[in-house]
Amino acid sequence: MSSELQVDVSAGVAVLTLNRPAQQNALTPVMATELGAALSRCDAEDAIRAVVITGTPPAFCAGADLSSRVGDVSGTIDPPPWRVRKPVIAAVNGHAVGIGLALALQCDLRYMARDAVYGLNQVRRAVLADGYAHWTLPRLVGMANAADIMLTGRTFDGDEAKAMGLANGCLHAAEVLPTALSVAQDIAGGSAPLPAALSKRLLWEGLGMTPEAVGQLESELNTFVAKSIDGGEGMAAFRDRRQPRWTGSITGEWPAWDTTGETGRPSLD
Repeated sequence: MSSELQVDVSAGVAVLTLNRPAQQNALTPVMATELGAALSRCDAEDAIRAVVITGTPPAFCAGADLSSRVGDVSGTIDPPPWRVRKPVIAAVNGHAVGIGLALALQCDLRYMARDAVYGLNQVRRAVLADGYAHWTLPRLVGMANAADIMLTGRTFDGDEAKAMGLANGCLHAAEVLPTALSVAQDIAGGSAPLPAALSKRLLWEGLGMTPEAVGQLESELNTFVAKSIDGGEGMAAFRDRRQPRWTGSITGEWPAWDTTGETGRPSLD
């Protein structure tokens, strides 16, 4: 990795830090490519149980870096955080606008600084918001709030983000990363890896499915998980009054699902 993205892995948690503080961590093509590579690593390595994305203070990400006008950063984060089979937490420790906020919206959880500035202001620059924002934002805050944010291009603070349901927590800037790390460590140490990964995928896919389809998949996935390496370990640990010892592999045990559309199931691979 270059100096534009710092990667630290410790005790099952990967911390990916956008690192261009003089430019408020504005996203470049290089940073987007390296963030995608880091997320691919997080998806593939079983030792990594949770991921935190943050920025070197004072900002999280002030949008795309338009100074060089080289490359397009909107669609080059591959895989996006919502496709990674580990919980991804955005520690939004400062300003996040444009693609910076869109990146946070792609994560599973968001802890946001109270006094920072947030917004999808692209319409004020004669372009559309990108980075899947038209898909993620309405899911999080509803159509009325999403239309308000995206059609006006206005900015808002952390308190409003929390009130709308965009933020899981609204904190002082210095508390954002420690809080996100605490949640990540709790997930890494407590949640069974394969069920957590499948639950995440079903959460993202499920809003586009019927209740009956979701219910059927829940039953089928629970049957699948019961036969996995960690199947039964949770109940055994509860019975023995001890902490569970998870040894399963998301990569090795990920189910192969129909991708032809013949059964009506979503693609989970």
